[in-house]
Amino acid sequence: MSSLRKFAPAIPLLLVVVLLVGPSFGLIGAVAARDIMLVAVLALMVSGLNLVLGYAGELAVGQVAFYAIGAYIAGFVGVSLGQTDLLIGLVAVIIGAIVVGLLTGVPSLRLSGWPLAMVTFFLVLIVPNLIEIFGRWTGGGQGMAVDRATFFGSELGAYGYYIVVVVVTALWFLVVRNTILSPHGTGFLVLRQSPELAGALGLSVYRTKLKVYVLGAIAPALGGALFAWMDGFIAPDSFTFGLAITLLAASVLGGGTSIYGALLGAAVLHFTEDSLTGFNQYQLIIFGLLLVVLAIALPDGAVGLLRRWFSRVLPASGHLVTDHSHSDEALQLDGMRGAPVVVDSLDKSFGGNHAVRGVSFTARPGEITALIGTNGSGKTTVLNMINGFLRPDSGTVRLGEGDQVRTLSSMSVDAAARAGVMRTFQTPIMPAGVTTVDFVALGGYLTDPASLAETVLRLPGHRRRVREATIRAERLLGALGLADVMDKDVDSLPLGNRRLVEVARSLAASPSVLLLDEVGSGLDEGDLARLEDLLRRIRDAGVTIILVEHNFPLVMRLADHVHVLSRGTTLVEGAPSEIRDNPDVATEYLGTTPENTGGAQ
Repeated sequence: MSSLRKFAPAIPLLLVVVLLVGPSFGLIGAVAARDIMLVAVLALMVSGLNLVLGYAGELAVGQVAFYAIGAYIAGFVGVSLGQTDLLIGLVAVIIGAIVVGLLTGVPSLRLSGWPLAMVTFFLVLIVPNLIEIFGRWTGGGQGMAVDRATFFGSELGAYGYYIVVVVVTALWFLVVRNTILSPHGTGFLVLRQSPELAGALGLSVYRTKLKVYVLGAIAPALGGALFAWMDGFIAPDSFTFGLAITLLAASVLGGGTSIYGALLGAAVLHFTEDSLTGFNQYQLIIFGLLLVVLAIALPDGAVGLLRRWFSRVLPASGHLVTDHSHSDEALQLDGMRGAPVVVDSLDKSFGGNHAVRGVSFTARPGEITALIGTNGSGKTTVLNMINGFLRPDSGTVRLGEGDQVRTLSSMSVDAAARAGVMRTFQTPIMPAGVTTVDFVALGGYLTDPASLAETVLRLPGHRRRVREATIRAERLLGALGLADVMDKDVDSLPLGNRRLVEVARSLAASPSVLLLDEVGSGLDEGDLARLEDLLRRIRDAGVTIILVEHNFPLVMRLADHVHVLSRGTTLVEGAPSEIRDNPDVATEYLGTTPENTGGAQ
């Protein structure tokens, strides 16, 4: 079993070697080689779809349009510019895909869900019209003959071009693998699960969408170029709506959140399509029905089914550090420094309901400032205005002092997070398909992320950042008694563990301000004791903590200053002892009289 664990990561490399040397040993004939190349082209398109739809959760399904762009750029460079060199053509195709990806993504990604799907499907539908409009360069409806690519002036024979297709496809899947098995890939999964969580971690939702959209445009464009050079002829009927349905079916079959699922889905669909050649007029219906059935029967695709089958044998390997030896090391909090948060006359209404009216307070570094009150008193609304989820109707929230003052109330959520404001949620949000240690490490990694290029190339800077973030995540989880769940999927954890993981995820970013929303809810006595100890250490390190909590005894033990909210306004504020003995608080919040509050201590 241990040998299988060591061997598993080498399987893709072994497959590439077999494909490369197979023709030389007579294992792969001319017909099989063409089938392999067609599967590779289809897999590139499906891979682009998986990045955008499977990992980022965006219904952008215009891969066929980028497939056409790649094919016609390859043809134009060869026929009109006279440049048949393979490398020049590939560079031109990649640049073209990026440019068109930006031109179409910048406006369309303001949308999401079905509106985005309709816009990108429209791109597919207008491809034949655009080919006709630019017929001078595309050949219009008559099609376009494409010169075969050369390599440094040398002609590529059938075997040489087969090698090119296999190598380009393998390199692309290496790019995908290195991206997905990195914090960038974790960020994509977080975005798919919750744009709110992504923003709270410091990810720009729009820029992350655009990044993955452009990355997902490159793959089908490469596939289009390879197809054009392989076939030597392209025409509008190669870029149809039916192909878009085929790509969706292949994605669902292989698994939208699988790195290599695109290859499996493409292979099955290619050979299925060959077997249906006598039913061409029904293929769209057949693949449409197949898409529906697969989505219901195999929500994670065939690779997801295999992954669950091998889950007891193959470990999660998304992070670099797997022995978790650092979970027993003492957690150092010296690097965290707080900043004052000044909340000044905040007002917020929803329709005719005044949720918050004139709330003001100052949360200081090295203190725990608590907001308490009944349900609907405005506590979470205040937190949402501090970290940028909501804009106040009037009033301001300022961070820092002196020359370092910044206005949080005018910042976006991700900008506030990058400024050092981290938060937990009343209902913990845990992304699917992410291990606990990777999720916590993401919070630290995003404070100083490597570029996508560094990540793809696995440069030392990227590896150092991942290693440091993972070690800190291990120490945080160890301090919270969660060392035994590091390799478990974070969305499989019970509620109590989820709340502690949220605290660890927030602390991984070394915040200056920590917003805690009902963090003690659902914790047993042991977890609550660990949480209290950690929060005191964070406070003593100088972090500014704003705590929204219903657990009155916990607030009394932890808080340095307490603000009681009632119907959106501040009822009373003061030290915990003053709040505990205040008759208005006893009546409004505790539903009792002052002399009966002693038991709540």
